[in-house]
Amino acid sequence: MSETSRVAKAFSTAAGESRAAFVAYLTAGDPSPGATVELAKAVAAGGADVLELGVPFSDPIADGATLQRAAGRALAAGTTLDDVFAAAEEIRKETSLALLLFSYANPLLARGVRRVFGTAARAGFDAVLLTDVPVEESREMRAPIAAAGLDPVFLVSPTSTAARMGRAAAASRGFLYVVSRAGTTGERSGLAASLEATVARARRAAGALPIAVGFGIATPGDARRVARLADGVVVGSALVACVEKSGKESPRKLESFVRSLVKACRR
Repeated sequence: MSETSRVAKAFSTAAGESRAAFVAYLTAGDPSPGATVELAKAVAAGGADVLELGVPFSDPIADGATLQRAAGRALAAGTTLDDVFAAAEEIRKETSLALLLFSYANPLLARGVRRVFGTAARAGFDAVLLTDVPVEESREMRAPIAAAGLDPVFLVSPTSTAARMGRAAAASRGFLYVVSRAGTTGERSGLAASLEATVARARRAAGALPIAVGFGIATPGDARRVARLADGVVVGSALVACVEKSGKESPRKLESFVRSLVKACRR
């Protein structure tokens, strides 16, 4: 997509309102396929700009314990890729969230990537992030992503070289995802001491492309610090943990938690 994609507009709108865009993550099908749309509506009501909707996978190597449990619950509930697309269709009807398909490669390869990305676009997704496909190995994916009109989003980390950050930024649309620290996803006590330097390097590589920081952001205080450095703040495990702990109260408590994080993104 061009710079006028829904993802790009979300970041542009946030910047115009003197805040970082808030990017939320939910595992589709957790705790059940039927719950996903209501949780997404709660995220939207809390003020989120972008929703990463995760495809549950049996071997989520980049995920910490919280997201692994979420994927396990979703798979145990029978969640399929078709359920993910069906949820996206309803979320697109019910909210104005920009939607990002967040997945490992295997579930998509099993269906055929050209078919999958076309279906994703028709379902209402705006972008795609493949957790285990580095930019250097993404050539076969990028063509069908582009053909479907989706924004490809790539990851960089504190260990990425300047050259690799440059390649990932050049291949990304919508935003560049900056992993805040080495390791898996998950709530942490405090942010990495190297975060400011990592973001500065990513900023040089990205140029005008927005950058969003994720992994380990769990509190409004964390979000406030990241919002001073980056264009977007990504929160995943903390939201999934909220759902895990809240039972029937999940939509209400999730909305309240997201609202507190969005408020912290104001500059």
